Amino acid sequence: MRRTILATFVALSAFGGTAFTADKFPSHPITIVVPFSAGGPSDAMTRILAERMKMTLGEAILVENTTGAGGSIGVGRVVHAAPDGYTVGFGHLGTHVANGAIYKLGYDLVADLEPVVLLPSNPMVIVSKNAVPAKSLQELVAWLKSRPQPATAGTAGAGSGSHVAGLAFEAASGVKLQYVPYRGTGPALNDLVAGQIDLIVDQLSNSINQVRAGTIRAYAVTADKRVEQAPEIPTTDEAGLDGFHMTLWSGLWVPKGTPQEIVTQLNAAAADALSDPTVGRQLENLGLQMPAADKLTPQALGAWQQAEIAKWWPIIKAAKVKVE
Repeated sequence: MRRTILATFVALSAFGGTAFTADKFPSHPITIVVPFSAGGPSDAMTRILAERMKMTLGEAILVENTTGAGGSIGVGRVVHAAPDGYTVGFGHLGTHVANGAIYKLGYDLVADLEPVVLLPSNPMVIVSKNAVPAKSLQELVAWLKSRPQPATAGTAGAGSGSHVAGLAFEAASGVKLQYVPYRGTGPALNDLVAGQIDLIVDQLSNSINQVRAGTIRAYAVTADKRVEQAPEIPTTDEAGLDGFHMTLWSGLWVPKGTPQEIVTQLNAAAADALSDPTVGRQLENLGLQMPAADKLTPQALGAWQQAEIAKWWPIIKAAKVKVE
């Protein structure tokens, strides 16, 4: 009789049975992998969300910064993790769209990951060190075109959001930039403040505090209307660069094969966090814009990611970006 019960337990466990569940999810801490350095916009958003998500899930959430290759190393860490819900990946337009057109990844950004939830987005902002003589976007473009050598533009690596935004800025304005890759836009911003590089087409959430402090100069946000948290910064349309619009969206993914019920739990925890007024104020103060409630499903993130791949891959491949 004892052997029969044990055999039944093993069989149910092997086929996902729930009559005997030795391990309710989650039963130990969860790790969210951020593929960029600590202190940057991706890291800041993740830590705000993780602090609130742990209240719903009942377990600690650790944030692991795994950097390199425009975020592709961190994404690969998630792809190859056990599909048990304990390893979650943060990513955005750069890591989960652009990198597929630039790097030989060794994994498929769509087929090898399960979408969990779409996260807040923000427009990019064109910012420079204060020593740049231009005071408006039109003056900046003229200054960039007049230089004998391209100005230096910080990025979080080839394929990152700041790099894709830089390529789009080049295409829209006719300027040429010399890209300087960092392990995240946090350290790139530090060098901009220090005057080591000339500019960044950066996430507003990363640069907004330095803009407010007057340590760097902002020229325009890549949106069709001014951002409530920084109403003094004009849009690219207002500043004379019509149609240069770009939103850097983010999301959470887990390895392919993660049980659907676990994806649902993670999605619910993230949605709960985003609906919390305190979290909302923290994110909005960074210039982030909350997704609509009907966009918070895993299916919505998956559809959006594929639509962005169709939009951006031709642009990136036409730029013939080389990864050394």
